[in-house]
Amino acid sequence: MSFNFKIFKTGLDEDFVQWLIESLYPEKCEHYGRLWDYYQNTSVPWDRAGLPLGKLNDLSRRYVQAQEAGLPARITGVNRLNTSMTGGTASQTQRKEIVIENDIAWRVNAMVDYLFGKGMTIVSKVSDLQKRKQIETLINKVFASAGGVEFFQNMAVLGSVYGFVDCVVRADGLFENRTSLTFDEAVDAAAKIDIDLVEAPRVLAILEENNYKKIKFYVQHFPQARNAVAKNGTFLSRILGGKNSAGRVQTYITEIISPACRQLYDDGELVEQNENPLGIIPVVHIQNIAQPCYYEGLSDVEPLVPLQDELNTRLCDRANRITMQSFKMYLAKGIEAGQEREIMPGRMWCTDNEQAQICEFGGDAAAPGEDTHIQDLREALDKVSGVTPVVAGVIRSKLGNLTSAVAMKMTLMGTLAKTQRKRLTYGEGIKQLCRIILTALDKSGVYKTHTSEREIEVRFPDPLPEESTDKLNEAKIKMDLGVPQEKILEELGY
Repeated sequence: MSFNFKIFKTGLDEDFVQWLIESLYPEKCEHYGRLWDYYQNTSVPWDRAGLPLGKLNDLSRRYVQAQEAGLPARITGVNRLNTSMTGGTASQTQRKEIVIENDIAWRVNAMVDYLFGKGMTIVSKVSDLQKRKQIETLINKVFASAGGVEFFQNMAVLGSVYGFVDCVVRADGLFENRTSLTFDEAVDAAAKIDIDLVEAPRVLAILEENNYKKIKFYVQHFPQARNAVAKNGTFLSRILGGKNSAGRVQTYITEIISPACRQLYDDGELVEQNENPLGIIPVVHIQNIAQPCYYEGLSDVEPLVPLQDELNTRLCDRANRITMQSFKMYLAKGIEAGQEREIMPGRMWCTDNEQAQICEFGGDAAAPGEDTHIQDLREALDKVSGVTPVVAGVIRSKLGNLTSAVAMKMTLMGTLAKTQRKRLTYGEGIKQLCRIILTALDKSGVYKTHTSEREIEVRFPDPLPEESTDKLNEAKIKMDLGVPQEKILEELGY
């Protein structure tokens, strides 16, 4: 690659960005890719996984799952040098039955449902009622164009898996030659603002040396698949080479954004270069759970990986024990016909051999230590994640009078506390997004606002089921106390 950062003037070194791409980027891809694999637990056909074909046996399924990478070689029959689900050498042991129970994905999805499952309300703090409604309409239009509730749910999934998510506001379409616009035209123009969710592996942000919270240059590097096929070799080699002789074209994109300008490189070649009309880096960094002194936040997946590996290991051991022990087997002695006809219920033999007999053996035996260990692992996953099976509607025993709001909150205390903690980080990130959107609308002349008019409040609904009668009675009491009717209607969602 041949970077040229003269447009950025000072503070950005070509060699340093090259080092980020060559050294730091592969490490981030490996680390964050492992977290995503454990969340998604994708499966790959055996022939595409690059595993030893000699390990296929009667107990093997014809696919490999991502979480299998965390199982020991005595179960998988494959020695792996890294956490990848593909590749590896054959071990000396036979491959056994693989049982994977993904206890990570449903916990992450449950937290996303509690955080953004019911949506949210964005309220402007402008005192003027008309302008407040106009600002709210513009912001809601931008988020609706970005995907609405789905956008926020995707944001929460990426943040939960990786520990943080970055949002890039792209408002280049606003800065065109315009005359004065009506409000309806301004709403249509606001729909041109795009908000990109940036995955953690591609983020190579350069921070201030003395302030880890401030981004000096925002750099992202990622592969981009093209709508073209790369064909290698001669015509004959392509015919004989099969599917490995051709593939989809893939290039690497590098983008650098500063408060003053922006550059875009395609495989090291400069393809775009323009000024940044906002005068700020239009990036909002959202930590999933705040982590002091680090750019990255705390991931919901990472602390669950060792427990998930142990759970899958014990489930595999139990499956193999059941396979070997649970079925009753019979041994016929001194019966010549038993060698020709299978012994089964409803079938009889006769013999003149007085010593003949049929011996029964096998059958599943109780393993209380195994069951207790698996139960302890599940409880450990509950404690570490803060998400219990009750959240997913699985009630294993009587939990008291769940019709009481207090009983529900006590039962779901861990989940509610974690949800509230996330609402602080994601809520602040959404506020910053709204400020950048209003700044872009102001500087482009689409809709003028003052800095003090860009303050936003994010209101999340109660994640627990609500009784409408109780809410209305509470609203009536508030009205009798003198609470403004407008505020009461906002709390009720009107």
